[in-house]
Amino acid sequence: MGRLGLGGHFEGVAAQLDGVFGADGVFAHDHLRFVDFVDDVEELLEKVAWQEGGDKKAADGFEEYMLRHYRG
Repeated sequence: MGRLGLGGHFEGVAAQLDGVFGADGVFAHDHLRFVDFVDDVEELLEKVAWQEGGDKKAADGFEEYMLRHYRG
């Protein structure tokens, strides 16, 4: 993100998502419920949209889409 010039917009994202995925890249369900993870990511996207001068509603629908398509 830093190399793309987006580092300032995503401060703390890595820390917030640390431990959510295992070394193999698979979501670690034993660390966080998927529903909570998707909600957290939607909130992060809303913050980025707001920082970019857009409407935080730009991220609306993310959570619903993810849960509809990837909830097991």
